[in-house]
Amino acid sequence: MDIRPEGSSDAVLREDTLCTRPEINPEKVARTDGLDLLRFTLPVGETQVSHDAIFEVPFRLDHDGATDLPAIAPEALPGDVIDYVRPSRFCESDRLADFAWRQFGNVPTGWEQVKTVCTWVHEHVEYRFGAGRSDLTACNIFEQRYGVCRDFAHLTIALCRALNVPARYASGHLPDIGYDDPGSPMDFHAYTEVYLGGRWVPVDARYNVSRFGRVRVCHGLDAGDCAFLTSFGTVNLNQFQVWAYQIENGTGSTKTPVDLTQRLDGQTKVFHRLADRPPVPTPRDTPANHVAA
Repeated sequence: MDIRPEGSSDAVLREDTLCTRPEINPEKVARTDGLDLLRFTLPVGETQVSHDAIFEVPFRLDHDGATDLPAIAPEALPGDVIDYVRPSRFCESDRLADFAWRQFGNVPTGWEQVKTVCTWVHEHVEYRFGAGRSDLTACNIFEQRYGVCRDFAHLTIALCRALNVPARYASGHLPDIGYDDPGSPMDFHAYTEVYLGGRWVPVDARYNVSRFGRVRVCHGLDAGDCAFLTSFGTVNLNQFQVWAYQIENGTGSTKTPVDLTQRLDGQTKVFHRLADRPPVPTPRDTPANHVAA
């Protein structure tokens, strides 16, 4: 299983709890890229696995400081980034290269070009809840023009890579902080990260706005690297629920019951820690601080 958020300078883990019924002690397994997986041997019968965490997220939007970042020439890319400019199983950048250069080749490189790609995907692909399939690739979505967040991410990645912009698949929690509840059941959310100016920047063609509060669970070349569950043998997933919502600083604990009304209350208020902090532009209101996931 890959369900525990990575933790980073952008999302600091304050508390987390992993529970299983019946009790099972998972083995932590390191992938070749350094990310950790949890390995379970399940007994016969039903097993419940739950993970609850509190993260502190930065007082800024996704794209703060990103709009002036330049593209980096392929010959100057770090070695650990090069794979993210190549085609992969679900992101056939080589097959989309002709279109990408015709459509976006004259756009100034760097942030402006990446943003133009995201806007094109957002405007030309329809989001259809429940339309996702595990076998669909970027080229499939380019042809059918509808899909779910995974498909938006794959097409964005493929087009960016075709333009020599390193791009990777990311999945995690995206709470509705300062943004209207979309009304659909919450799930792990897939998006894209692009490498500009020496750092990875999240971009999200599904919403195509800068957001607060992302907590990344995993990243990789595409969805093939980011499955939350990989099973061997006869295993059926009977129920699956994801939640992420903001809490007032100091009021929450993983030992207290999850309150899903916090996410479904229809409000766009944003809590923040420092009362004297001046407001900054956000999707709806003011900045974010703590997320329960």
